[in-house]
Amino acid sequence: MNNEVNFKHNPLNGVSLKNMLNELVSHYGFDILFAYLNINCFKTNPSIESSAKFLKKTEWAREKVEVFYMYKFKNLPRVSSEQFEIPPRDRIVPEDQTPKEPAKLSLEDAERLREKNAKKTAARRQNTRSHSRSTNNYGAKQNNKYASHRETNNANEDDYDSSNSPNTPDLSESDPWANAREKFKE
Repeated sequence: MNNEVNFKHNPLNGVSLKNMLNELVSHYGFDILFAYLNINCFKTNPSIESSAKFLKKTEWAREKVEVFYMYKFKNLPRVSSEQFEIPPRDRIVPEDQTPKEPAKLSLEDAERLREKNAKKTAARRQNTRSHSRSTNNYGAKQNNKYASHRETNNANEDDYDSSNSPNTPDLSESDPWANAREKFKE
């Protein structure tokens, strides 16, 4: 019962997508919405009707707008990681958290935020590349280790004729391809 009461406290409860868009557009305008959300329906021939139609069909975009509505427009505190995994309309909002004045947003702040996010993304990609390089380097080291091992075995084979030597090492233990090479020599 307590969760049901908290669910009803969610600012999205009872608000249609069109009404939410009307509130957001009348307060911020399409330029700010596009600058912060980077959803094309707010840039290319934007209208409430076309945006609502797109958002109804596109779950990830709709959730992005709902999160913006809750945490920028209604200015609620950010949620815990467990609540963040839940779609915005299903989130439980504690009764002591009430909507505040909409956050003051500007195109300049949106550009700074976009640059900051681009730097984070580039750093993540760089870390991913360096990780994959280090993994590849490990593989290359292993290949070099085996290559030097093969060269040593091949040198041993060339130094003596295995058919005449009483101390012939068993190459099959150290080099699985030794028997195959012996067959091709014949």
